[in-house]
Amino acid sequence: MATITIGIDLAKLVFSACELDAAGHVRQRRDLRRDALGSWLAQLPAGTVVAMEACSGAHHWARYCLSLGLVPKLIAAQFVTPFRKSRTAKNDRNDAEAIATAARQGNMRFVPVKSIDQQARLAVHRVREGYKVEALATSNRLRGLLAEFGVVVARQDQALRHAVGDLAIRDQLPGALLHLIDDLALHWKTVIERIVACDAAIASTASKDIRCVRARQVIGVGALTADALVATVGDAREFKNGRQMAAWLGLAPTQHSSGGKSRLGTISCRGDSYLRTLLIQGARSSLQRAKAVAIEKATPEQLWIRDLVARLPFGKVLAIANKHARQLWAMLAREEDYDAHAWLKHPMVQRPRSTRPFQTA
Repeated sequence: MATITIGIDLAKLVFSACELDAAGHVRQRRDLRRDALGSWLAQLPAGTVVAMEACSGAHHWARYCLSLGLVPKLIAAQFVTPFRKSRTAKNDRNDAEAIATAARQGNMRFVPVKSIDQQARLAVHRVREGYKVEALATSNRLRGLLAEFGVVVARQDQALRHAVGDLAIRDQLPGALLHLIDDLALHWKTVIERIVACDAAIASTASKDIRCVRARQVIGVGALTADALVATVGDAREFKNGRQMAAWLGLAPTQHSSGGKSRLGTISCRGDSYLRTLLIQGARSSLQRAKAVAIEKATPEQLWIRDLVARLPFGKVLAIANKHARQLWAMLAREEDYDAHAWLKHPMVQRPRSTRPFQTA
């Protein structure tokens, strides 16, 4: 019974399940409602593989399977698509069978199951991003309404706050509009206060986590990036090396190689876009600091960045973000603090130069 693989196409109300035997043949299919799925999973023998796409609710069901002694396997959606029999005939049953088939592949890569603490920490980041979008939309709405009556405001938030409270400007506006302006301004202020509260909560959590404290030793990595990295990655040892984690974050170039010729393209931009954006923003900050610091006071990494600027006309920020991702993997996986001179320990650096004379043919 342990060789049975079950693929479940997750949904809100009705879940489709497909059961494959050891040979990969379909034994049975089921369509279960949400309340019935939990009862059915509890009846499965321990050790049964339960495969699901890594989508909304997948980590909750994976933790539930773990509590029952089952073996959950989460698969990224792009890895399931090639195993669907027909791309034109897409339905829940075909998806469940494709998930089960993909889980049986020996070289398949699975998504680690996130803990409740990880998801709770990431929820603060998601809510904060929503508040940011809402704050920008509200400020643009305020500027649009004022522009309709000839009041053009600069892009800075401070200029908008001043315009909303300026008595001279308010005297130019009709009385019916002032009530709308005040309501929007109050809503805008409330949303910004909630963003600040999220920042404070993230900073408090990051200050209590030794992994975040260690990650913040890298120049360009603050509390926001460190907390998002730790909550998203979890155990960095899930990755074989730093290069693998950088590729998982979408910071590695795509390949179009054939016939022994390597052709590298732009970065893949796959993986967690939020975390990749934070690392790129931190890399941009590191670039500016490396340009501003004096050469005699620069760290080895800042000297490398300055040399990178001289060699590359573009792509400098992405190269720095890639390097930061690899450094962060080494610090988290090996539980080490940041060492600016760690590159000196590399065997290629310490290898002595050959003293043999050059021989000609």
